[in-house]
Amino acid sequence: MTLRAETSPLLRGRLAAGTAFFVQGLLFISLTTRLPQIQERWDLDELAVSGLLLMVVLLAGVGSVVAEVVAARTSSAVVVRVGLVAATLGLGLLLLAPTFAVFVAGLAVYGLALGLVDASSNMQAVTVEHLYRRPILPSFHAFWTAGGVLGTVVTLATVAVDLGPGLLPLLFFPLAALAAPFVRRDRLARVDAAIDVPWRRIALLGLAMVLFYMVDTAATTWGPVYLKGALDAPSGLTALATLPYLVATLLARAVGDGLVDRHGAVWLLRVSGVVAAASLAVIVFAPTWFVAVIGFTLLGGAVATIAPLSFSAAGAIAGGEDDSAGERIDRTDQVVARFNQFNYVGALLGAVLTGAVGADDLRIGFAVPMVLILGIVPLASQFAIIRRRGAAVETH
Repeated sequence: MTLRAETSPLLRGRLAAGTAFFVQGLLFISLTTRLPQIQERWDLDELAVSGLLLMVVLLAGVGSVVAEVVAARTSSAVVVRVGLVAATLGLGLLLLAPTFAVFVAGLAVYGLALGLVDASSNMQAVTVEHLYRRPILPSFHAFWTAGGVLGTVVTLATVAVDLGPGLLPLLFFPLAALAAPFVRRDRLARVDAAIDVPWRRIALLGLAMVLFYMVDTAATTWGPVYLKGALDAPSGLTALATLPYLVATLLARAVGDGLVDRHGAVWLLRVSGVVAAASLAVIVFAPTWFVAVIGFTLLGGAVATIAPLSFSAAGAIAGGEDDSAGERIDRTDQVVARFNQFNYVGALLGAVLTGAVGADDLRIGFAVPMVLILGIVPLASQFAIIRRRGAAVETH
């Protein structure tokens, strides 16, 4: 009974953070899998879509900076709720937009919200992970992927439904998530105090984040367009570029905590880099859309744990054990918010560069991440800081 009383608040915090990840994945993938429909509705080519994605990425970066400032004065729990409200408003606006200008305005609001929720949900996850005292970030990102899987299934089921009616019911989810018991903490450190952070070490981890999001954004954003435009997949099946990718990602993240415990993060990431490059080669040289889907599936499983382990390693570096609890949380919140910026650098490479390079042929666009993802192999040694379960104290 005592054990349950001690662990239930921690479990509630873990599920609350997972809810934020789930909603973020649901909304984002629901939108990207509708990209061919958005292109058709507003008569956009690949370069125009790349420009819109650039706007979203830049505003998401701004949202991440805002998240750091607001969290330092209140709590990441406040930021995640503000972000969920903004995401609801932005998506509602772009889905019901009567003109292209209104659509762009809604997309801009959503981009800002994307950064707010990205940064604050990862702050929540890293805080909970520190309380658990062992790596659990892959399971949080599995919540994101589960939301993405649901979003893809909804797209496949409503392919004949107009964009607005097809996605508007999903706005219930971010509103419902506002009631989740996100982790709060007292202000035990001065928010204006200088915080010493080893940014050089964290920058190397950030390069791994860049490589992951370059691949992930290319797959989830351009995958459906690639199947339809380059490989003549049936219009109703273009979301299959995303669904098997996300299912494989979900499965890999679900077992990711155990793989780290068993083999260590360094080994896991080296394998990930090699398999991801091979998977992208299958996509680039695929003779048919079905072969490309196999490539996307393998790719999802290969890269699944890179992002959560990057956040976990950055949080481990930031969360020194010699400081007070408040100082550690202040420092990790600051690190996570700034570390999240690497997300958007990768998104620029994956969404904007892939679309620009592949404007005439997306095969060429996907060749860019195929080569660059191999950079994960030498970067893997930076993840040795992540402790296995046997080296940490179990708290649940």
